[in-house]
Amino acid sequence: MQQENIVTGITAFSKGRCKIEIDGRFRFVLYKGELRTYHIKEGERLSDDFLKEILSEVLPKRAKLRSMNLLKGREYTEYQIREKLKQGLYPEEAIDEAVEYVKSYRYIDDRRYTKDYIVYYSESRSRGRIEQDLLRRGIGKELIRAVYEEDLGGEKLPDEMPLIEKWLEKKNYDRESADYRERQKMGAFLYRKGFSLDNIEKIL
Repeated sequence: MQQENIVTGITAFSKGRCKIEIDGRFRFVLYKGELRTYHIKEGERLSDDFLKEILSEVLPKRAKLRSMNLLKGREYTEYQIREKLKQGLYPEEAIDEAVEYVKSYRYIDDRRYTKDYIVYYSESRSRGRIEQDLLRRGIGKELIRAVYEEDLGGEKLPDEMPLIEKWLEKKNYDRESADYRERQKMGAFLYRKGFSLDNIEKIL
């Protein structure tokens, strides 16, 4: 059945913006002023030209600006930028175009982000914790390993033992007087911080 580009739903999304449904499925979010500009009314047909302009010009441009505004305040990984744009209900094509745009200017660079993150936290977090943090930010294991081995040459591999010692001191843990229950509790805490079981057992 051929689609007719009939506007089948207009619902509020946020202040000044509406979700637009066409031919029975959600398509995009527009500002209320744009509904007037493109003559979008529920039950009426949206012209092919207007639909093409919205999808190929209006939304990609807006997604690029949104990405740039996010990156003004801090660095993001590609995954994080994509997630932010998805939350704004941008179409996949607009997201792809925006991501490629900021990548082309190196405003996002997952390898640089990974290296900076490792260097910054190498003195305070275990390698396991650092890897967990990066994985949650959408960085793949292969890239993390490559940065450690190729970019940093192993120089920034965190020495876990001094880090564990710092945590024991911070938690006022006394190895001489700690009983079995206290050792188990501290061991579980350190494991959650990403330290290896071997080093935890050695130091406790």
